[in-house]
Amino acid sequence: MRLLRVGSAGAERPAVLDAEGRVRDLSGITGDIDGEFLSGGGVERVRGTDLGALPELDPSTRVGPPVARPGKIVCIGLNYSDHAAETGAPEPAEPVLFMKAPNTVVGPDDEVLLPRGSVKTDWEVELAVVIGRTARYLADDEAAMTCVAGYAISNDVSEREFQLERGGQWDKGKSCETFNPMGPWLVTADEIADPQRLGLRLRVNGDTRQDGDTANMIFGVAGIVRYLSGFMVLEPGDVINTGTPAGVAMGMPEPKPYLRAGDVVELEIDGLGSQRQKVGQA
Repeated sequence: MRLLRVGSAGAERPAVLDAEGRVRDLSGITGDIDGEFLSGGGVERVRGTDLGALPELDPSTRVGPPVARPGKIVCIGLNYSDHAAETGAPEPAEPVLFMKAPNTVVGPDDEVLLPRGSVKTDWEVELAVVIGRTARYLADDEAAMTCVAGYAISNDVSEREFQLERGGQWDKGKSCETFNPMGPWLVTADEIADPQRLGLRLRVNGDTRQDGDTANMIFGVAGIVRYLSGFMVLEPGDVINTGTPAGVAMGMPEPKPYLRAGDVVELEIDGLGSQRQKVGQA
């Protein structure tokens, strides 16, 4: 099932794509696609509904993030062996954790804004995991996977100077406004046979920059969810960005091609759709 939210920012309506790719309004079934919907049987209610009987929405309407503002966004750094190598970092023995502010989440085709004073804003295509039930102290990977509601595309936009050269933790380079385009869809977990066999690609101005596969994750989805549950309670609607493959601007030779206003970034992950963002200035 491909769930989405459509409409102007802050006024999105919950929706689902039917078998023919038409956008169907879920407002009569749920107020939003959020933690309450995911944990309270919302997906099952939609599955039991005749989608053809639901109102059809204008397919040209703006698509927002597929999950209403998450409680938290937990990110895994240096989680692809080729990305760790390009940054000159050793492969981590345990997952590297950082957080992004929930208000960084925007729609998949919304404008990405360069922060004021930024000269090192970078791209990162990532598989996002959306939590569907409370996860705490999970015993094994099987238990972890029962907590996954589904998957989406995230662009973990990062300002490298703020992240690495300004002291403190990474968060200050990760939580600028618009720094987490997400969507277009939340694809339910049953639609993805193996989250460790998904191709990820990103282009800037038509040039391929990233072309990776989730098979190259150092820590897989199940292990990440289980690991995190030992340090924090994951709640329905929370998002985990699981890391990015090689090909970021930071890992390229000088002059590194960091994003500039007017650039166009396009992302896709097998089975999860695509994104397109134009870069503007804050």
